[in-house]
Amino acid sequence: MPSYVHQIQIATPSHVYKQDEIRDRMKEIVGGSERNQRIIHHLYSRSGIETRHSVVNDFRVNGSHKLFFNGQGATPGTKSRNEIYIEEGRKLFVEIAGKLLSNSDIGNHEITHIITVSCTGFYAPGPDYDIVRSLDLHPSVERYHLGFMGCYAAIPALKLADQICRANPEACVMVISVELCTLHFQANPKMDDLLSASIFADGGAGVLMSGQERPGTGYRVDGFASHITEKGEKDMAWSIGDTGFNMVLSNYIPDLLSDGLPGFLHPVLDQYGLSVDEIDLWGVHPGGRAILDKVESTLDLPKAMLRASRNVLSRFGNMSSATVLFVLKELLGDDSGNSGSKAIAMAFGPGLTIETALLTKTGSA
Repeated sequence: MPSYVHQIQIATPSHVYKQDEIRDRMKEIVGGSERNQRIIHHLYSRSGIETRHSVVNDFRVNGSHKLFFNGQGATPGTKSRNEIYIEEGRKLFVEIAGKLLSNSDIGNHEITHIITVSCTGFYAPGPDYDIVRSLDLHPSVERYHLGFMGCYAAIPALKLADQICRANPEACVMVISVELCTLHFQANPKMDDLLSASIFADGGAGVLMSGQERPGTGYRVDGFASHITEKGEKDMAWSIGDTGFNMVLSNYIPDLLSDGLPGFLHPVLDQYGLSVDEIDLWGVHPGGRAILDKVESTLDLPKAMLRASRNVLSRFGNMSSATVLFVLKELLGDDSGNSGSKAIAMAFGPGLTIETALLTKTGSA
């Protein structure tokens, strides 16, 4: 018996930055040589991003400077950053959960499982507890957390929810991902830090899943596949430092994905008797403009196929694990795909890991 994604809800913090605004501000903050200034200008101008959200407005000259530039310079400790994560992250987790319930015919006491996802902060009792308490869910709700997996983590969370629903026909699973990437900004001219500062943003998304098809537009879950590329372990990594979490983000990642993607994806499609041309909707994680360009050229996709991914990148930037759910929500309203359309969700992260979900669109747009 298949499982179904009934709806997807999203939320973003209130502070919005235009990409050219933050580009010019980063030149002031990071400083350095004329070469560094040119690199910053190039990265931001070619990012494919128009706006990004953050839980702090410290990057503005007249910002509150609650975390950054408040006497600790631009390098506050990990504890200070995580305290903001706790304060602001729990708000987004609860907001998204509330949206899922208020826009659904599923009652709060019908939720049997909660899966939370995040790699940008920690606390306990965690966001799963906050959701149960804030929304008066049944205290026996089973709770799971997937942490520190990176940008691909939402798909393993969907996979776990799918397995729960297939094992228990009465299950109703809430999956919520929240990432506050901007809390880990590093103000130095290292290429990894310059690149991550130019694309990462804050936001969250959630889905409701069960083993029963319901009215409305959604997805039927058909299958999943995972892959670790032969190269890339040192090109994308995420570790905890004394002044926030440290990101390794090589500019070789698009090429590494291009090398590994065909050998992974084609056997997966063959397994389901499909070809690339038979996929109607592509929900590709927009890790950056160059990644989308490489996926498009490697798979020889028409430009319109990655429109949803490029729209999310432009409006929100890269919100780590939550981003692919933003793309899937965008595709639900996409008039290019009607009920029965085949969809691929694809995300990439540390390892280099590729995660995919094969879906079928249900209902009508």
